[in-house]
Amino acid sequence: MKQIITEEDSGVLLKEYVQRLGISKRMLTDIKFGGGDLLVNGGHVTVRYVLQKGDELVIQFPPEKMSESLQPEEVPLHILFEDDHVLVLNKQPCISSIPSREHPSGSLANGLIHYYQRTGVHATVHLVSRLDRDTSGVMLVAKHRFAHSLLSGLQKKGAVKRQYRAVVHGLIAEEQGTIDAPIGRKSSSIIERAVIPDGQKAVTHFWVNRRFSGMTDVSIRLETGRTHQIRVHMSHIGYPLCGDTLYGGTRGFINRQALHSERLTFFHPFTMEELTFQAPVPNDMRQLIES
Repeated sequence: MKQIITEEDSGVLLKEYVQRLGISKRMLTDIKFGGGDLLVNGGHVTVRYVLQKGDELVIQFPPEKMSESLQPEEVPLHILFEDDHVLVLNKQPCISSIPSREHPSGSLANGLIHYYQRTGVHATVHLVSRLDRDTSGVMLVAKHRFAHSLLSGLQKKGAVKRQYRAVVHGLIAEEQGTIDAPIGRKSSSIIERAVIPDGQKAVTHFWVNRRFSGMTDVSIRLETGRTHQIRVHMSHIGYPLCGDTLYGGTRGFINRQALHSERLTFFHPFTMEELTFQAPVPNDMRQLIES
């Protein structure tokens, strides 16, 4: 990471300056003692260095250790965007984001490790947004730990916006609505979530695109990001997702939950440029809607 010091930051301690950049005390300790470096005008400096206008500061982050349990596999990656800091993927349906007990291999994480090794990226996997195995669409990945930290901070501030497309059972009467109902783990299951009084705050906004044959095509925007939030909320109001057998749907029309991450908007953690990416609805959902 390279920075040219301006008049505004002249006279500031390096320690204070890097903290302004979003580098935590823990990360700064890793830089100093874990194989990273702090360079000003090509020379090594300590955090007590007083910055001057025109100084070229280079922050070298320590190399990341690969998880020994995550094996590289040649999993197809549909890349929508990539630079030194972030990756935006179009995840295909029926592929896990990370390995699980039921699906220990073939995940996007396995594919990313393989891709990093092939392209010389010295990092482990940092998923900023994660999709369920059956859910398709746009996913955001950080290519190093610092980018992940910055993007997570932006996510908490609501600066990472996600829009989904879903097909649900039933004809929703309202043209649009908001579901504000707390979600927590279901006491009888390690997988299922449910609307419970002491759950975490969860807010989902939806609007109807069209109604057909006892089903409704809806667009959905998340205000929060709880596990299974869309699936739980739509089932809670009586409109479970088509194909979602875990939350009351049936698979007579589609062989997975009819849920797609259609649009993602976020601010790039370094340029602060607002970026938007879209992924077309995959064939199985498109055929369900068009038929």
